Amino acid sequence: MSSLAKVMSKFRLAVVQLQVSSVKADNLSRARTLVKEAAGQGSKMVLLPECFNSPYGTSFFSTYAEKMPGESTRVLSEVAKENEIYLVGGSIPEEEDGKLYNTCAVFGPDGEMILKHRKIHLFDIDVPGKIRFQESETLSPGDSLSVFETPFCKVGVGICYDIRFAELAQLYSRTGAQLLVYPGAFNMTTGPAHWELLQRARAVDNQVYVATASPARDESASYISWGHSTVVNPWGEVVSKAGPEEAIIYADIDLQYLAEIRKQIPITTQRRHDLYTVMSAQGGSSG
Repeated sequence: MSSLAKVMSKFRLAVVQLQVSSVKADNLSRARTLVKEAAGQGSKMVLLPECFNSPYGTSFFSTYAEKMPGESTRVLSEVAKENEIYLVGGSIPEEEDGKLYNTCAVFGPDGEMILKHRKIHLFDIDVPGKIRFQESETLSPGDSLSVFETPFCKVGVGICYDIRFAELAQLYSRTGAQLLVYPGAFNMTTGPAHWELLQRARAVDNQVYVATASPARDESASYISWGHSTVVNPWGEVVSKAGPEEAIIYADIDLQYLAEIRKQIPITTQRRHDLYTVMSAQGGSSG
């Protein structure tokens, strides 16, 4: 292996668990400061949380929504360029043609926007006696897959509820993605039950790294985020995890280790192809 290949086989990822307030300018300023701190620790890619520039809630989306480019994406562009990093800008409420979206913008080290992912699966849940939330009351869903290339690896992007859909992660894996990132804001009901479980499942299912970024917990908010931003490796192990408070967590994404896992347990090369072929030949019957 050449020295360049060795360098490219490992890179540092930072996840910023931001304490989000109701003041957009403060959120942007704080994000800028923490991203700079993460870059100063050698991070080549930084991940921000879902709705990092505004409180999370259907009553806030229209008030904080912006067009792209806009105030928040201009800050993200500047920060990415200043620190020469790949910046996965969590998500912000986006307005276009009278519709609102929950959108993640990704910027390269030159400050150019290289991807825009609109949340595909809207967060519409009703757990009796615990939580009811309907993003579809104000938001429209995205309709496209979102993968971007870096010198290190290919990265697939989802937002929060997208992580519950295993098919999306599988599609990303089939395109060659080795890292999946999910800005998310699970709550005090679904967080302790499913947040880490889903991340580990997606990582093991697809033999990829999975990173999630949550807002820090604010007990006074109308929607209380679980926190606990996490990075999971292809073996399904948690390699880095925050608590509920504002924090930056780091993980070294080791693509040589990922290759070794795939070689030891070669599911990605088969990926159920043989099973689908057999079932198709049998007309879908299991026998």
